[in-house]
Amino acid sequence: MFVNIGFGNIVNTKKIIAIISPDSAPAKRLLQSAKEKSAVVDATQGRRTKAVLVMENDYLVLSALQPDTIAGRIEGKNIENGDASDDE
Repeated sequence: MFVNIGFGNIVNTKKIIAIISPDSAPAKRLLQSAKEKSAVVDATQGRRTKAVLVMENDYLVLSALQPDTIAGRIEGKNIENGDASDDE
C-alpha cells in the first residue's frame, strides 16, 4: 500500500518504520548521518521539512507535510481502502 507524502510523491507504507519531527536534536543527528551516507530522499519540493520518514532500508524521506497529516492519510487508506483525501 502507498501513501502520498505531498506534491505527488508516494512511499510504500510497509517500509515506513517511523514518522518523526525534524526539530529534535536526535532527529537532526540522524538526518546528518544519513546525508553523509547519501541515504536521504528530499520530497519537499523546496519547502520546509516538517516530517522525516524513517524507512526500513536506513533511508530517510523528507516531507513538507506534518507527521500527523501523513499518519492520518495512512490510517484513512487502511479504513477507506485507498480513498483518503489528497489536499495539499
